[in-house]
Amino acid sequence: MPSMDFTSIAIKARHDLTPDELDRLEDRLYETNVSRTGHENAALLGFVAEAVGELVGAVAGYTWGGICELRQVWVRETCRGKGLGKALMAEAIREAKARGCAYIYLATYDFQAPGFYAKLGFEKVAEIPDKPLGHTEFVMRLRLRSDGAR
Repeated sequence: MPSMDFTSIAIKARHDLTPDELDRLEDRLYETNVSRTGHENAALLGFVAEAVGELVGAVAGYTWGGICELRQVWVRETCRGKGLGKALMAEAIREAKARGCAYIYLATYDFQAPGFYAKLGFEKVAEIPDKPLGHTEFVMRLRLRSDGAR
């Protein structure tokens, strides 16, 4: 890319970025990450649970650089406590292992499901207080391999 004259750059509010624009931004970030890490193996990961064609649960994320990150885990309120979340997580864990991941990471809030993830073997590796205000976000990790991966 040629040198840019920074005096001609205008910053403006755009709170309505389209999914395509966000995808392009993610692509640029991925290009930077690949150039700095050498890891070029990103792949989406997802499992859905449907009843009569209607979504009642899902887990979605990606694998990259030897790890898996789960970005969304959701089970419809009326289906909770019946093993559906555990079954969805089991599929995600199985797939992450099949892809050779050393860890699975996820974030959850104190008012969501940290206890559920702890029962599956996840450990808290970070706590972010007041995110959102009055609550705590937890970053949790599940070790998938015991071959020296830290």
